[in-house]
Order: sequence, then structure tokens, then C-alpha cells
Amino acid sequence: MSRKIYVFDTTLRDGEQVPGAKLNLEEKLDIAVQIAKCKVDMMEVGFPSSSQGDFEAVKAISKKIGQDICIAALGRAVESDIDSIYQSIRDAQNPLIHIVLGSSEVHVAKKFRKTPEQVIEMGAAAVKYAKKYLPQVQYSLEDASRSDFEYMWKTIEAVVKAGATIINIPDTVGFAVPEQFGQLIYRMNDRLKNLDPKVLLSVHCHNDTGLATANTLAAVRNGADKVECTINGIGERAGNTSLEEVVMGIKLHEDYYGGHTTIETRKIYETSRMVSATMGLDVQVNKAITGENAFAHSSGIHQDGLLKSKDVYEIMDPQTVGAPPMEIVLTARSGRHAFLHVINRLGFEIQEEHVPEIFQKFLSMADQKKEIYDNDILDLFENCTNVKSISCKELWKLEEYQIMATGTLPTATVKLVKGKKEVVTSNTGSGVIDALYSSIIDAVQYSIELIDYRIHNLGRGKGSLGKVTTQIRYQDKMYYGKAIEQDVMKASALAFINAVNKIILEEE
Repeated sequence: MSRKIYVFDTTLRDGEQVPGAKLNLEEKLDIAVQIAKCKVDMMEVGFPSSSQGDFEAVKAISKKIGQDICIAALGRAVESDIDSIYQSIRDAQNPLIHIVLGSSEVHVAKKFRKTPEQVIEMGAAAVKYAKKYLPQVQYSLEDASRSDFEYMWKTIEAVVKAGATIINIPDTVGFAVPEQFGQLIYRMNDRLKNLDPKVLLSVHCHNDTGLATANTLAAVRNGADKVECTINGIGERAGNTSLEEVVMGIKLHEDYYGGHTTIETRKIYETSRMVSATMGLDVQVNKAITGENAFAHSSGIHQDGLLKSKDVYEIMDPQTVGAPPMEIVLTARSGRHAFLHVINRLGFEIQEEHVPEIFQKFLSMADQKKEIYDNDILDLFENCTNVKSISCKELWKLEEYQIMATGTLPTATVKLVKGKKEVVTSNTGSGVIDALYSSIIDAVQYSIELIDYRIHNLGRGKGSLGKVTTQIRYQDKMYYGKAIEQDVMKASALAFINAVNKIILEEE
């Protein structure tokens, strides 16, 4: 049986240090609850001595999160910080004190201006002091990847004898390379398990050279028991190790890494989007596992292969991480196979002899709009007599819309058509998008919650296109809609309607 790899999430501590990502108490609680749904083993939720606000947030989360998750907070190797940590996490059912102290020559000489021996004594004394409060104490050797190995070992011996239960080896500045970092962890693990086999060996890697995930996985391969990560890899400078990348890397190659995690992977995508929206930090479109394009395919060759068998180009089912199903993005590079697949999904059929003509019209549209979505296909077929409906379900179309943006009362009116049914609704809102989407929800008569809304500019100048992506929740399921138009308000409406139509198609 493979060994358990513990996952320590530090989104609310290291992740929140990203400039512009400051959260209020309610937002921190919401994120903590969401991350807990992923069933992480440990969650670091703040630096309580840094401010009263952070102290109160750590305290509130400690009370809210249940016993299945260990709650940790970070502090320096000084008594006042340790006091603050304890007071903030004492209500947690499974609390952990996390102490950090530099171990590299540059930290010892230039940051602390102490002798190496004095720093070791300082660390051991801090651990002894923390043990008076709680049985679980983690000690991190900051900047370990640039530290002398034997000096680190002397430090580890001292703090383990003082009572440390977890030893964390950080690559604080993203300096490490996988092969060397793996060797470091192998040597450290060999000595640590002989010193005290109950002490966990942990790693915390930063992504300054893009190697955080690679270094973390190399450490797991070489004996690390615990990995420190953040959702979407957010954190200082270039960020931290991405939780989703490490977890899925281990899941795909459990035999190679000799371990497994107990993360609820189906909550990963939802958590990624929630953290991104709450912190106001976009996930890059090509981000592994959780990026918008992670399971999207626009190449005609790829689309053809995927439609024949998904495993031709997909190494994991999107549903494994809670992502929406594989998306065929129609572009000018798409072939007839993909085009016909999408129109059949929308409930249409083209007579064989008319496929070349209509496919050519599609290519002309794709050259202009770059990407083609459901509303574009419906527009393309509006005056085509050679296309017939094979579905009993009729889809919503945007016939007309009007927006009045005033300082105090933005108002939106929409006219939607579904078959022979025509609906006109008006609504006010806190902003124009709120008013627009409220009007659409009233028209379609679904109990829908808007989860995410994003605008991306495509191109330059006056004629540039706006791409809008929406994420909605209906009956505990997520649906995504996209649209591209020069008018971003129209794109916003169409993206929302495209998401609503997916609900209709799924119900069919």
C-alpha cells in the first residue's frame, strides 16, 4: 500500500501575500470553508502577529473549521509571535504552531546578524516555548535550498530534540532544481527517519523559475511526507507550488511517486474559480488543470481524434477535477467532424449535399470572430433552409436588448425568443451587468446564481473584440457560457444565454 502524502494548504497565508489580494474576514471564512471541502490535511490560515485583523481572521477560522483538518498559523521564532499564534488557534480542534527561521548564510549573516550557533539556539528555544502550548509544532528552515546541508542538519537535530513534529524544507526564493532538490530531500529523509521516524518531512517551494511543482514532486519521489501548496499556485512574487498540479501529478503516477493524497479532487476546479473570483486574481488560460483552456481543443486534428476517443488527447477526465466536460472550440482550424459534432449537440442536422456550402459560411464567420460559440451557430442557421432541427428542445436567442446606465439606477431590458415564444423583461441592478443578467433570469425563469464573470479584450483599437466568459450555478451544477462581440454588453448577454441553453440541452 502506498504511503499517505499530507497536503498543507497555505492559500490564506502565503497566497494572500500577493499584492492586491487582501481579503476581509468574511471572504477568508468563505475561502477556508471551500478549501476544507477539498479535504486538505492541514490549512495555514494566517500570520496572527502581523495585524489585529489577521489575528481575528485566524481565530474565526479556527472556530469554524472542524476536527478533520489541522489548522496552522505562522510566526517568527520569538515568544510574542508564538503567544499570538496560540491565542488565535487555541479554539481549533486540531491546532499547529508553525515557526519559521532562516538557515542560509545570507539570512544568518545579513538578516539576523547572529552567529550560526546563536540562530540554532534561537530556533530550539522557540520550539521548546511552543511545546508548552501545543503538542504539534512545525519548524521551517527558511531559504533551505541555499543553505549548507550539515548546518541544516545540526539545526534539525536541535529542534527535533526540542519537540518539533514537522520539519519543513522551503525553497523560499525558487532557487532549486528538481534533481538537486530531490537529492537534498533524500539525504535529509534518511537522517531524519533514523533520528525520529514519527517526524514528518515537508517541502514548501516557490515558483520564481517555474519549477515549484517539479521540485515538490521530486521531493515526494525522494521521501517527503508533506507538501505545502496554494490554490492556483498564488503567493509571493511568482507564486507557490500549485495544489492542483501536485495532487493530480501524484494521482496520475502513484506508483512512481510511491504515495497518494486523500484530496477530494472533484472540488478542485470549483475551489480554483472561487479563490480566483474572491481574490480578483485571474487564472491564466493555459494554466494546468484549472485554466480555461486546460480541457479545450481548437485544432482540427485534435478535435477529430478526441471525437473518436477522448483518451487520444486527454490524460484525465475533466470531471475528475470537477471541470466542465471537454470543450470543442470552433475556429477556422476546426474540421467538418468537429463542426458537425457541435451542430448535432445543438439539435440540428445538415443534409449531406449542403454541408460544403454551410461549412464554408462557418469558416468565413470564424475568420472574422476568431472563435465561434453556440449563439453564432444559431445565427448562422437562422436563414438556412438546408438545416433542420432534430431536437424537441428549443433554445433561447437574444432578439434585442437595451441598457440605460445612470449614476443611481442602471436598467436593462431584453427581448428573448425561444421558438415561437417571445419574452420581454426589464430589471434594475447595482450595475449594468447585474441589471442585464437579472432581466435574463426573469425571462428564462430558472433559479440561477452567477458565480463568475470575466471580460477579455481580443485585439487592439476601436474594432477590437470582447470575449466574455460566465459561470453560473443551477441545481448545484456549474454551467459555462462564452461569447465574442465588438459590443461587450451584447457579448455579456449572449454568454449568459449560451450557459442557460446548456442547461436546456442537458435536461434533454
